[in-house]
Amino acid sequence: MIQPAKPADLVTVNIDGKDIAVPKGTNVIEAARLVGVDVPHYCYHPKLTVVGNCRMCLIEMGLPAVDPATKTPILDPATGKPKINWMPRPQIGCGTNASPGLHIRTTSPLVKDCREGVMEFLLINHPLDCPICDQAGECKLQEQSTGYGRGYSRFIEQKNVKPKRTQLGPRVTLDDERCILCSRCIRFTKEIAKDDVLGFIDRGSHSTLTCHPGKRLENNYSLNTVDICPVGALTSTDFRFKMRVWFLKQTNSIDPESSVGANTVVWSREGTIYRITPRRNDEVNDTWMADSGRELFKAVRAPDRLTAIKVHGADSALEIALNAAAKLCQDGGVAVVGSGRSTVEEQFLTKRLAATLQAPVYLVSRVGKGDGLLVSADRNPNIRGALVTGLIASLPEVGKEGAAAPIRIGGLTLPSGCPFPVGNGTAPLAELAAAIAAGTVKTVISLGEDLVIANLTAALLTKVSVIYLGTQANATSAAAKVVLPTLTVFEKSGTLVNQQFRIQKFAKAVPAAGGAFDDLMVLAKLIAAVGGPALPSDLTALWKTIAAEVPTLATMTYANLPDTGLLLDPTPWAGLPFVEGETLHFKPAAAAVASPT
Repeated sequence: MIQPAKPADLVTVNIDGKDIAVPKGTNVIEAARLVGVDVPHYCYHPKLTVVGNCRMCLIEMGLPAVDPATKTPILDPATGKPKINWMPRPQIGCGTNASPGLHIRTTSPLVKDCREGVMEFLLINHPLDCPICDQAGECKLQEQSTGYGRGYSRFIEQKNVKPKRTQLGPRVTLDDERCILCSRCIRFTKEIAKDDVLGFIDRGSHSTLTCHPGKRLENNYSLNTVDICPVGALTSTDFRFKMRVWFLKQTNSIDPESSVGANTVVWSREGTIYRITPRRNDEVNDTWMADSGRELFKAVRAPDRLTAIKVHGADSALEIALNAAAKLCQDGGVAVVGSGRSTVEEQFLTKRLAATLQAPVYLVSRVGKGDGLLVSADRNPNIRGALVTGLIASLPEVGKEGAAAPIRIGGLTLPSGCPFPVGNGTAPLAELAAAIAAGTVKTVISLGEDLVIANLTAALLTKVSVIYLGTQANATSAAAKVVLPTLTVFEKSGTLVNQQFRIQKFAKAVPAAGGAFDDLMVLAKLIAAVGGPALPSDLTALWKTIAAEVPTLATMTYANLPDTGLLLDPTPWAGLPFVEGETLHFKPAAAAVASPT
């Protein structure tokens, strides 16, 4: 049940002459941002502890004057307003929190002089290699030297030489001459990744970033240090020297590797993806993502990518393949193996396909070890979507004491209190295997699932006609009578429902690979070919149908979903257990929801 958010304890602060009400304790840098004032900084990060290393955020700070004896405010005779006692020396903005009556100056001559002095010191030993630096175009040092630098240098000595091209780990390369000692990376590995491997050695201008003896930066979140590095010191070994960022198109997406649903940005140019970075969503993934999710785009152009329609092993056309698939289904005995990796829209059409064929639906479970951060134990990104759309039947009594009616996933029966989904690795399709062996199932439609990995043996596959819709070649596609190549998550738009029951949308980043077809179009045509109703395959039009038939989504459209997602009411599935041990690391901030896990 959705709980109302507690009202914030607001205080009024004055920033450059403007009063603003903010929650008590708000960092001054964040408060200034609310009134459109930029307080430059390097070491400060909203998700890390404050250390005050860089001193770039120096400000003037004052408080209302009060009579020492009576504690009443002292008024300025000229204006009649409270007199402000300004501190004689500048203060760091990152170490200052909002308090009643706080006054801040960010543009005074003193502040300007401080920023110019800090910039001069930061640039003393910094190499002049912006034209070849990977950070060019998104470098905070470059931006702020333009805005706050003096435009000339008084330094005539030789710059210090530091290590270059240092491999801190398998995915991160360090150019120490560019490091400005902000310590963001050190704090991230210690506080967020819980892998305290980085630190500084030596002193003064000879200070150097390095790994602790005998350790490497190789945890699954190492590339977040590259994301938060304000300069070009830490770079992605994979992305290094590949492309200038100002040439790249940014597309909002979702990490599909688990049910967490971390928000991401896909960076591409001319149909080629070059990197994936996290997108801030405080209610899901803060500003982080796992390294493993950044590699998934390589499947788009992988050697095993399916790009040709096949019918009985020969190249074919789409309409011919659809008619062949319909013919295989016409005698009944059909089973549908859906996917927890399919989108909400695809699962809706999968449900319609199964209903038209009067076929049972099986869903393959993927369970791994959760890391307690952004990779959950449930490795399917959209199991909850299957519940919302009704692809999986959710029985009200499941999970309650005395429950008798089972729910099936992956062919396994889930009694009350059993984790959902169950199994280690990929759950075996035991019930489907038995039906194939008994001859009651003659045709299997697989939505991107390799049935062999799900423990249907090669011998069993010879007893059925397999229709395979998917992106990558595998043992199932090799055994299939009909193969229909479809799209990766980067080549289409859609929605996923994460472990919080938050529906989130992602957008198409690159054009479809040659020979591959949109999943919605293929499913809609297949439904029509097997005698079902004509359904829209356009995302916008399909959502009208979904909203009309799925009560939980009745008031939504794809276009109107916010970029941070929308929290669904999980009440219909309350008490239904999911993966054993799976917990929500990031709780919804504005409206806390009782976790179904």
